[in-house]
Amino acid sequence: MPRFLTLADVCEQLQISSAQAYALVRSGELKAIQVGGRGQWRVEDVKLEEYIQESYAKAERMLAEGRRSHSAG
Repeated sequence: MPRFLTLADVCEQLQISSAQAYALVRSGELKAIQVGGRGQWRVEDVKLEEYIQESYAKAERMLAEGRRSHSAG
């Protein structure tokens, strides 16, 4: 895999739309840089992996919170 991915590559990897990928970059959830005269977005492969790992961690926290709230009720 190349070091830098296009947003189209990110879309393919995460199986999301281009609008969703751009929203992740705009929000800062997915770190990216702009390159070239046309300012095309590129995502470093390690940043995509970091985003994926953080997404797993968020899901685990959410599930743990759900289990706690259900057991407390």
